[in-house]
Amino acid sequence: MRDLVDIGMGRTARRTFELDDISIVPSRRTRSSKDVSTAWQIDAYRFESPILSHPTDALVSPSAAVELGRLGALGVINGEGLWARHRDVDAKLEELAAVATDNADPLAAIRLLQQLHAAPLDPDLLGAAVATVRDAGVTTAVRVSPQHAPELTPALLQAGVEILVVHGTIISAEHVAQADPNDGPVREPLNLKTFIAELDIPVIAGGVHDHRTALHLMRTGAAGVIVGYGSAEGATTTGEVLGIGVPMATAIADAAAARREYLDETGGRYVHVIADGDIHTSGDLAKAIACGADAAVLGTPLAAAAEAPGRGWYWPSAAAHPDTPRGALLQVATDEDRPSLECVLNGPSQDPYGELNLVGALRRSMAKAGYSDLKEFQKVGLTVHV
Repeated sequence: MRDLVDIGMGRTARRTFELDDISIVPSRRTRSSKDVSTAWQIDAYRFESPILSHPTDALVSPSAAVELGRLGALGVINGEGLWARHRDVDAKLEELAAVATDNADPLAAIRLLQQLHAAPLDPDLLGAAVATVRDAGVTTAVRVSPQHAPELTPALLQAGVEILVVHGTIISAEHVAQADPNDGPVREPLNLKTFIAELDIPVIAGGVHDHRTALHLMRTGAAGVIVGYGSAEGATTTGEVLGIGVPMATAIADAAAARREYLDETGGRYVHVIADGDIHTSGDLAKAIACGADAAVLGTPLAAAAEAPGRGWYWPSAAAHPDTPRGALLQVATDEDRPSLECVLNGPSQDPYGELNLVGALRRSMAKAGYSDLKEFQKVGLTVHV
Protein backbone atom coordinates (compact mmCIF):
# COMPACT_ATOMS: atom_id res chain seq x y z
CA MET A 1 0.00 0.00 0.00
CA ARG A 2 1.45 3.35 -0.99
CA ASP A 3 1.83 5.88 1.80
CA LEU A 4 -0.27 8.87 0.70
CA VAL A 5 -0.47 12.14 2.58
CA ASP A 6 -2.86 15.05 2.19
CA ILE A 7 -1.19 18.23 0.97
CA GLY A 8 -4.47 20.15 0.82
CA MET A 9 -8.19 19.65 0.33
CA GLY A 10 -8.67 17.03 -2.36
CA ARG A 11 -4.94 16.73 -3.18
CA THR A 12 -2.68 13.95 -2.04
CA ALA A 13 0.97 13.10 -2.62
CA ARG A 14 2.99 9.97 -2.14
CA ARG A 15 5.51 9.82 0.69
CA THR A 16 8.87 8.88 -0.76
CA PHE A 17 12.46 8.47 0.36
CA GLU A 18 15.87 9.71 -0.73
CA LEU A 19 19.08 7.73 -0.35
CA ASP A 20 19.95 9.98 2.61
CA ASP A 21 16.77 8.79 4.35
CA ILE A 22 17.84 5.15 4.59
CA SER A 23 20.63 3.08 6.11
CA ILE A 24 21.93 -0.43 5.49
CA VAL A 25 21.46 -2.92 8.33
CA PRO A 26 24.21 -5.56 8.74
CA SER A 27 23.09 -9.13 9.35
CA ARG A 28 24.42 -11.53 11.98
CA ARG A 29 26.98 -12.78 9.48
CA THR A 30 30.03 -10.89 8.19
CA ARG A 31 32.75 -11.94 5.78
CA SER A 32 36.12 -10.83 4.53
CA SER A 33 36.01 -8.13 1.87
CA LYS A 34 38.48 -10.27 -0.10
CA ASP A 35 35.65 -12.78 -0.60
CA VAL A 36 33.28 -10.20 -2.08
CA SER A 37 32.71 -9.62 -5.81
CA THR A 38 31.52 -6.28 -7.20
CA ALA A 39 31.43 -7.64 -10.76
CA TRP A 40 28.52 -6.68 -12.99
CA GLN A 41 27.57 -8.10 -16.36
CA ILE A 42 25.06 -6.74 -18.88
CA ASP A 43 24.45 -8.86 -21.95
CA ALA A 44 27.89 -10.22 -22.99
CA TYR A 45 29.85 -7.42 -21.32
CA ARG A 46 31.35 -7.93 -17.88
CA PHE A 47 32.79 -5.22 -15.64
CA GLU A 48 34.65 -5.52 -12.36
CA SER A 49 32.59 -2.72 -10.81
CA PRO A 50 28.94 -1.65 -11.24
CA ILE A 51 29.82 1.87 -12.38
CA LEU A 52 29.01 3.87 -15.50
CA SER A 53 30.06 7.45 -16.10
CA HIS A 54 27.53 10.19 -16.71
CA PRO A 55 27.73 10.95 -20.45
CA THR A 56 29.23 14.41 -20.26
CA ASP A 57 32.35 15.93 -21.79
CA ALA A 58 33.37 16.92 -18.26
CA LEU A 59 34.06 13.26 -17.50
CA VAL A 60 34.62 11.28 -20.65
CA SER A 61 37.06 11.83 -23.46
CA PRO A 62 38.15 8.85 -25.56
CA SER A 63 41.26 8.49 -23.37
CA ALA A 64 39.23 8.76 -20.14
CA ALA A 65 36.83 6.11 -21.46
CA VAL A 66 39.80 3.82 -22.06
CA GLU A 67 41.09 4.38 -18.52
CA LEU A 68 37.65 3.77 -17.01
CA GLY A 69 37.44 0.52 -18.94
CA ARG A 70 40.91 -0.50 -17.84
CA LEU A 71 39.85 0.04 -14.23
CA GLY A 72 36.72 -2.10 -14.57
CA ALA A 73 34.06 0.58 -15.10
CA LEU A 74 32.19 1.75 -18.23
CA GLY A 75 32.89 5.16 -19.71
CA VAL A 76 29.98 6.53 -21.75
CA ILE A 77 30.85 9.07 -24.44
CA ASN A 78 28.32 11.82 -25.10
CA GLY A 79 27.44 11.21 -28.74
CA GLU A 80 26.12 14.75 -29.03
CA GLY A 81 28.93 16.39 -27.12
CA LEU A 82 32.07 18.20 -28.14
CA TRP A 83 33.91 15.14 -29.46
CA ALA A 84 31.17 14.86 -32.07
CA ARG A 85 31.38 18.58 -33.00
CA HIS A 86 34.98 19.83 -32.78
CA ARG A 87 38.45 18.58 -33.68
CA ASP A 88 40.27 20.61 -31.01
CA VAL A 89 38.18 19.57 -28.00
CA ASP A 90 41.00 19.85 -25.46
CA ALA A 91 41.51 23.51 -26.37
CA LYS A 92 37.76 24.15 -26.13
CA LEU A 93 37.59 22.57 -22.67
CA GLU A 94 40.61 24.51 -21.49
CA GLU A 95 38.90 27.72 -22.60
CA LEU A 96 35.69 26.65 -20.84
CA ALA A 97 37.54 25.94 -17.57
CA ALA A 98 39.24 29.34 -17.77
CA VAL A 99 35.89 31.10 -18.24
CA ALA A 100 34.32 29.11 -15.40
CA THR A 101 37.21 30.00 -13.09
CA ASP A 102 36.55 33.70 -13.69
CA ASN A 103 33.55 34.29 -11.42
CA ALA A 104 32.90 37.82 -12.67
CA ASP A 105 29.99 36.47 -14.73
CA PRO A 106 28.77 33.07 -13.48
CA LEU A 107 26.64 32.57 -16.62
CA ALA A 108 29.50 33.12 -19.06
CA ALA A 109 30.52 29.47 -18.93
CA ILE A 110 27.01 28.30 -19.78
CA ARG A 111 26.86 30.70 -22.72
CA LEU A 112 30.19 29.38 -24.00
CA LEU A 113 29.02 25.78 -23.52
CA GLN A 114 25.89 26.56 -25.57
CA GLN A 115 28.01 28.16 -28.28
CA LEU A 116 30.30 25.15 -28.47
CA HIS A 117 27.31 22.83 -28.77
CA ALA A 118 25.81 24.97 -31.53
CA ALA A 119 28.39 23.55 -33.96
CA PRO A 120 26.88 20.82 -36.17
CA LEU A 121 27.21 17.17 -35.30
CA ASP A 122 29.86 15.38 -37.35
CA PRO A 123 29.34 11.58 -37.47
CA ASP A 124 32.91 11.12 -38.71
CA LEU A 125 34.35 12.83 -35.61
CA LEU A 126 32.10 10.75 -33.38
CA GLY A 127 33.10 7.59 -35.19
CA ALA A 128 36.78 8.42 -34.72
CA ALA A 129 36.25 8.87 -30.97
CA VAL A 130 34.50 5.50 -30.74
CA ALA A 131 37.21 3.82 -32.79
CA THR A 132 39.87 5.12 -30.38
CA VAL A 133 38.16 3.39 -27.47
CA ARG A 134 37.44 0.23 -29.44
CA ASP A 135 41.04 -0.07 -30.62
CA ALA A 136 42.22 0.12 -27.00
CA GLY A 137 40.34 -3.11 -26.29
CA VAL A 138 37.76 -1.82 -23.79
CA THR A 139 33.98 -1.80 -24.14
CA THR A 140 32.65 1.13 -26.15
CA ALA A 141 29.46 2.88 -25.03
CA VAL A 142 27.87 6.04 -26.44
CA ARG A 143 24.91 8.11 -25.32
CA VAL A 144 22.43 9.57 -27.81
CA SER A 145 19.22 11.45 -27.17
CA PRO A 146 15.87 10.08 -28.40
CA GLN A 147 15.74 12.97 -30.89
CA HIS A 148 19.07 12.13 -32.56
CA ALA A 149 19.23 8.35 -32.05
CA PRO A 150 18.04 7.39 -35.58
CA GLU A 151 20.50 9.64 -37.40
CA LEU A 152 23.58 8.94 -35.25
CA THR A 153 23.21 5.21 -34.64
CA PRO A 154 24.27 4.01 -38.14
CA ALA A 155 27.61 5.83 -37.86
CA LEU A 156 28.09 4.49 -34.34
CA LEU A 157 27.45 0.92 -35.44
CA GLN A 158 29.93 1.32 -38.27
CA ALA A 159 32.52 2.65 -35.82
CA GLY A 160 32.06 -0.40 -33.57
CA VAL A 161 29.96 0.82 -30.65
CA GLU A 162 29.07 -2.08 -28.35
CA ILE A 163 26.51 -0.57 -25.96
CA LEU A 164 24.08 2.19 -26.95
CA VAL A 165 22.65 4.46 -24.25
CA VAL A 166 19.45 6.29 -25.24
CA HIS A 167 19.34 8.89 -22.53
CA GLY A 168 17.32 12.00 -21.82
CA THR A 169 16.08 13.96 -18.82
CA ILE A 170 12.80 12.08 -19.11
CA ILE A 171 12.28 9.26 -21.56
CA SER A 172 9.29 7.18 -22.60
CA ALA A 173 8.72 4.19 -24.83
CA GLU A 174 7.77 6.53 -27.66
CA HIS A 175 9.22 10.02 -28.07
CA VAL A 176 6.43 12.16 -29.51
CA ALA A 177 7.34 15.34 -31.41
CA GLN A 178 5.03 17.93 -32.91
CA ALA A 179 5.98 19.43 -36.24
CA ASP A 180 7.76 22.78 -36.01
CA PRO A 181 8.30 24.61 -39.32
CA ASN A 182 11.19 26.56 -37.77
CA ASP A 183 13.06 23.46 -36.62
CA GLY A 184 14.17 21.94 -39.91
CA PRO A 185 12.87 18.63 -41.32
CA VAL A 186 10.13 16.94 -39.32
CA ARG A 187 11.42 13.81 -37.57
CA GLU A 188 9.26 10.77 -37.03
CA PRO A 189 8.65 9.96 -33.35
CA LEU A 190 11.15 7.45 -32.00
CA ASN A 191 9.46 4.17 -31.15
CA LEU A 192 12.00 2.51 -28.88
CA LYS A 193 10.55 -0.97 -29.26
CA THR A 194 10.96 -0.88 -33.04
CA PHE A 195 14.32 0.90 -32.80
CA ILE A 196 15.81 -1.60 -30.34
CA ALA A 197 14.46 -4.62 -32.23
CA GLU A 198 16.47 -3.60 -35.29
CA LEU A 199 19.78 -3.46 -33.40
CA ASP A 200 22.18 -6.30 -32.62
CA ILE A 201 23.73 -4.52 -29.62
CA PRO A 202 22.30 -4.00 -26.12
CA VAL A 203 20.52 -0.72 -25.45
CA ILE A 204 20.31 1.04 -22.09
CA ALA A 205 17.47 3.57 -21.89
CA GLY A 206 16.35 6.18 -19.38
CA GLY A 207 15.73 8.09 -17.24
CA VAL A 208 12.56 7.04 -15.54
CA HIS A 209 11.25 7.68 -12.07
CA ASP A 210 8.48 5.20 -11.30
CA HIS A 211 7.34 1.60 -11.62
CA ARG A 212 5.02 2.11 -14.59
CA THR A 213 7.50 3.96 -16.81
CA ALA A 214 10.28 1.52 -15.92
CA LEU A 215 8.07 -1.42 -16.88
CA HIS A 216 7.14 0.26 -20.18
CA LEU A 217 10.81 0.73 -21.05
CA MET A 218 11.60 -2.87 -20.14
CA ARG A 219 8.94 -3.98 -22.59
CA THR A 220 10.75 -2.18 -25.41
CA GLY A 221 13.55 -4.73 -25.22
CA ALA A 222 16.06 -2.52 -23.42
CA ALA A 223 18.83 -4.42 -21.67
CA GLY A 224 19.01 -1.81 -18.91
CA VAL A 225 16.80 0.99 -17.61
CA ILE A 226 18.26 4.14 -16.06
CA VAL A 227 16.38 5.36 -12.99
CA GLY A 228 16.68 9.04 -12.11
CA TYR A 229 17.61 12.24 -13.87
CA GLY A 230 21.25 12.52 -12.84
CA SER A 231 20.47 14.88 -9.98
CA ALA A 232 23.58 16.37 -8.47
CA GLU A 233 24.67 19.62 -6.91
CA GLY A 234 25.56 20.97 -10.35
CA ALA A 235 22.35 19.79 -12.03
CA THR A 236 19.32 22.03 -11.80
CA THR A 237 16.68 19.83 -13.43
CA THR A 238 15.12 19.25 -10.04
CA GLY A 239 13.14 22.10 -8.62
CA GLU A 240 14.76 25.17 -10.10
CA VAL A 241 14.01 24.67 -13.82
CA LEU A 242 11.39 21.96 -14.35
CA GLY A 243 10.06 21.44 -10.85
CA ILE A 244 10.83 17.74 -11.21
CA GLY A 245 12.42 15.65 -8.48
CA VAL A 246 13.25 11.98 -8.09
CA PRO A 247 13.34 10.40 -4.61
CA MET A 248 16.08 7.95 -5.53
CA ALA A 249 15.59 5.28 -2.84
CA THR A 250 11.91 4.95 -3.71
CA ALA A 251 12.47 5.19 -7.46
CA ILE A 252 15.12 2.44 -7.44
CA ALA A 253 12.91 0.16 -5.35
CA ASP A 254 9.97 0.79 -7.70
CA ALA A 255 12.07 -0.04 -10.76
CA ALA A 256 13.38 -3.18 -9.06
CA ALA A 257 9.76 -4.23 -8.51
CA ALA A 258 9.10 -3.63 -12.22
CA ARG A 259 12.14 -5.79 -13.00
CA ARG A 260 10.67 -8.68 -10.98
CA GLU A 261 7.29 -8.24 -12.65
CA TYR A 262 8.86 -8.20 -16.12
CA LEU A 263 10.99 -11.24 -15.25
CA ASP A 264 7.79 -13.19 -14.44
CA GLU A 265 5.97 -11.75 -17.45
CA THR A 266 8.65 -12.91 -19.90
CA GLY A 267 9.58 -16.16 -18.22
CA GLY A 268 13.10 -15.11 -17.29
CA ARG A 269 14.27 -11.99 -19.19
CA TYR A 270 16.29 -9.88 -16.76
CA VAL A 271 16.56 -6.11 -17.30
CA HIS A 272 19.19 -4.22 -15.33
CA VAL A 273 18.22 -1.28 -13.15
CA ILE A 274 20.82 1.50 -13.23
CA ALA A 275 20.63 4.29 -10.65
CA ASP A 276 21.44 7.82 -11.80
CA GLY A 277 21.23 10.58 -9.23
CA ASP A 278 22.35 11.73 -5.78
CA ILE A 279 25.29 9.30 -5.70
CA HIS A 280 28.26 11.31 -4.49
CA THR A 281 29.99 8.97 -2.01
CA SER A 282 30.70 5.28 -1.58
CA GLY A 283 27.89 5.13 0.99
CA ASP A 284 25.42 6.48 -1.59
CA LEU A 285 26.64 3.86 -4.07
CA ALA A 286 26.16 1.06 -1.53
CA LYS A 287 22.65 2.24 -0.64
CA ALA A 288 21.65 2.47 -4.31
CA ILE A 289 22.65 -1.18 -4.82
CA ALA A 290 20.91 -2.14 -1.58
CA CYS A 291 17.67 -0.57 -2.83
CA GLY A 292 17.77 -2.82 -5.88
CA ALA A 293 20.06 -1.22 -8.47
CA ASP A 294 22.39 -3.43 -10.49
CA ALA A 295 24.75 -0.56 -11.29
CA ALA A 296 25.03 3.20 -10.86
CA VAL A 297 25.87 6.24 -12.97
CA LEU A 298 28.47 8.51 -11.36
CA GLY A 299 29.04 12.18 -12.08
CA THR A 300 30.73 14.45 -9.55
CA PRO A 301 32.92 11.74 -7.96
CA LEU A 302 34.59 11.03 -11.32
CA ALA A 303 34.93 14.71 -12.20
CA ALA A 304 37.55 15.13 -9.50
CA ALA A 305 39.89 12.65 -11.20
CA ALA A 306 43.03 13.88 -12.93
CA GLU A 307 42.03 12.05 -16.13
CA ALA A 308 38.64 13.78 -16.36
CA PRO A 309 38.80 16.25 -19.27
CA GLY A 310 36.75 18.90 -17.42
CA ARG A 311 39.83 19.98 -15.43
CA GLY A 312 38.08 19.65 -12.09
CA TRP A 313 34.77 21.09 -13.30
CA TYR A 314 31.56 19.09 -13.61
CA TRP A 315 28.43 19.80 -15.61
CA PRO A 316 25.64 17.46 -16.72
CA SER A 317 25.00 16.91 -20.41
CA ALA A 318 21.74 18.90 -20.14
CA ALA A 319 23.70 22.03 -19.17
CA ALA A 320 24.35 22.76 -22.85
CA HIS A 321 20.69 22.82 -23.92
CA PRO A 322 20.29 25.75 -26.35
CA ASP A 323 17.29 27.40 -24.67
CA THR A 324 16.66 25.63 -21.34
CA PRO A 325 20.02 24.72 -19.75
CA ARG A 326 19.56 22.41 -16.78
CA GLY A 327 22.85 22.44 -14.99
CA ALA A 328 25.60 24.73 -13.84
CA LEU A 329 29.35 24.25 -13.89
CA LEU A 330 30.45 22.98 -10.50
CA GLN A 331 34.10 22.94 -9.43
CA VAL A 332 34.77 19.70 -7.58
CA ALA A 333 38.58 19.85 -7.53
CA THR A 334 41.49 22.11 -8.38
CA ASP A 335 44.55 21.15 -10.40
CA GLU A 336 46.56 20.84 -7.19
CA ASP A 337 44.35 18.21 -5.52
CA ARG A 338 43.00 16.00 -8.30
CA PRO A 339 43.47 12.31 -7.46
CA SER A 340 43.98 9.68 -10.12
CA LEU A 341 40.95 7.87 -11.49
CA GLU A 342 42.36 4.67 -10.05
CA CYS A 343 42.42 6.27 -6.61
CA VAL A 344 38.82 7.46 -7.00
CA LEU A 345 37.59 4.01 -7.93
CA ASN A 346 39.93 1.56 -6.26
CA GLY A 347 42.04 3.52 -3.78
CA PRO A 348 44.08 3.68 -1.74
CA SER A 349 42.41 6.54 0.07
CA GLN A 350 43.22 8.97 2.86
CA ASP A 351 39.74 10.52 2.56
CA PRO A 352 37.39 9.67 5.46
CA TYR A 353 34.23 10.98 3.73
CA GLY A 354 33.64 8.29 1.11
CA GLU A 355 34.74 10.29 -1.94
CA LEU A 356 37.67 8.01 -2.84
CA ASN A 357 38.06 4.23 -3.19
CA LEU A 358 34.38 3.95 -4.10
CA VAL A 359 34.55 0.32 -5.21
CA GLY A 360 36.69 -0.74 -2.26
CA ALA A 361 34.22 0.84 0.17
CA LEU A 362 31.28 -0.83 -1.61
CA ARG A 363 33.05 -4.16 -1.27
CA ARG A 364 33.61 -3.54 2.45
CA SER A 365 29.97 -2.52 2.97
CA MET A 366 28.85 -5.76 1.35
CA ALA A 367 31.27 -7.74 3.51
CA LYS A 368 30.10 -6.05 6.73
CA ALA A 369 26.51 -6.96 5.83
CA GLY A 370 27.49 -10.54 5.03
CA TYR A 371 26.91 -10.64 1.27
CA SER A 372 29.27 -11.93 -1.39
CA ASP A 373 27.90 -10.41 -4.62
CA LEU A 374 25.72 -7.59 -5.87
CA LYS A 375 22.57 -9.66 -6.42
CA GLU A 376 22.69 -10.94 -2.84
CA PHE A 377 23.34 -7.45 -1.51
CA GLN A 378 20.03 -6.27 -3.01
CA LYS A 379 18.36 -8.30 -0.25
CA VAL A 380 20.09 -6.52 2.65
CA GLY A 381 17.97 -5.03 5.40
CA LEU A 382 17.23 -1.30 5.38
CA THR A 383 16.02 1.22 7.92
CA VAL A 384 14.34 4.59 7.36
CA HIS A 385 15.22 7.69 9.35
CA VAL A 386 12.05 9.37 10.69
